[in-house]
Amino acid sequence: MSPRDRDAAAIRILNDAARAAGPATTKSVRWLLTSGVQALGPALVNEAVRAVIAFSAFDRDNDPHGEHDFGAFSLAGERLFWKIDYYNRDLDGGSPDPADEAVTCRVLTAMLASEY
Repeated sequence: MSPRDRDAAAIRILNDAARAAGPATTKSVRWLLTSGVQALGPALVNEAVRAVIAFSAFDRDNDPHGEHDFGAFSLAGERLFWKIDYYNRDLDGGSPDPADEAVTCRVLTAMLASEY
């Protein structure tokens, strides 16, 4: 296994854990729901969160690096995207090593496709 493959596997495990944990904020994970998603109302916001948590439709088109950092789905006639970005722990720049949870804060953003 190449170093890139090892990093992708480590990142994938951390991303799956961040998604599965839901929107609880920790030092290593934050979730953001855009104003468009929030405008769907509480019931659909809850459905969207559950859809992100349960997302498993990864393929070469939406996951070319094998990191499980992006997904798209439809909900109530809307197309939604979610994306995980990697920041340093101070959230003022990129992570020096997204495969290392100790130096990375994963920020999962759920948005309407129209907000992209």
